[in-house]
Amino acid sequence: MTVLEIIQRSTEFLEKKGVESARLQSELLLAHVLKLPRMKLYLNFEKQLSVAETDAMRELVKRRATREPLQHITGSTSFCGFEITVNRHVLVPRPETELLAEAGWKFLREHRTSNIEHPTSNETLPHPASGHPLPIGWGEGRGEGHAPSALDFGTGSGCIAIALAAKCPAARITALDVSADALSIAQANATKNGVVERIQFCCGDGFAALPAGAQFDLIASNPPYIPSAEIATLQPEVRDFDPRGALDGGSDGLGFYRRLAVEAAPYLKPHGKIMLEFGDGQAAAIEKIFAAQMWIVEAVRDDYSQRQRILIARRE
Repeated sequence: MTVLEIIQRSTEFLEKKGVESARLQSELLLAHVLKLPRMKLYLNFEKQLSVAETDAMRELVKRRATREPLQHITGSTSFCGFEITVNRHVLVPRPETELLAEAGWKFLREHRTSNIEHPTSNETLPHPASGHPLPIGWGEGRGEGHAPSALDFGTGSGCIAIALAAKCPAARITALDVSADALSIAQANATKNGVVERIQFCCGDGFAALPAGAQFDLIASNPPYIPSAEIATLQPEVRDFDPRGALDGGSDGLGFYRRLAVEAAPYLKPHGKIMLEFGDGQAAAIEKIFAAQMWIVEAVRDDYSQRQRILIARRE
């Protein structure tokens, strides 16, 4: 069987099983089997596959037909250019969350620049490329001698924390999650992407799990925001394979936003910001929740589909 033939047959099979973008999914699976960039398949349509390659492809297509996510089958996904390992213990990162990470690292860079331009200390910043871990207390104040700090609240796979650490090497990052299994994956991802020494990992339920006195310039989070009753209506790839705890936001989907609005303020430094991802149609309700707790909502940003997706706020 040739490359083109198995792509065509796989596409037809997956379409019958209700898999979206079946042709693309088939190509990505075959590229994974052949260990080739997907676009190189187009240069090899007439190539004959070995029996082993054909069998391997068939097994992966069967798994995808059960609606197991492509990212679980291949074992990883791309996030902001970084390879992120995923499995049933963590939410598969979505493209929209890249916008949250980007907003975060841009703020951290600007925050560091502002500190350097308005120094209050004669200490010296560690060289960003030194590869040495920043002290746990680093960034507890402002000025040239202090790196910006960020908390990834509910880190899951670690994708946001990793992007922040990689894109702002001077920053001190903390990754928090209630799931020890998720934190294990996050730490492995940080190791794979060369930033593990600059991320502190904390396991526990919320801010109480953080070291005493911890404060941050940025709190970033993609919390669960699906209303409980809607979980059953989600696509099987999400409903049956993403961890329920990473999806279920309570009866109206806003439970974690209420918690963050109430609990986050003491952990945010002066001039710090909180940045949150949220679901379709939730912007107005979340703005009200934060305004009621004396937050100033600076911006609500759209995602790639021009849907409101990210809230940025600071304390009054």
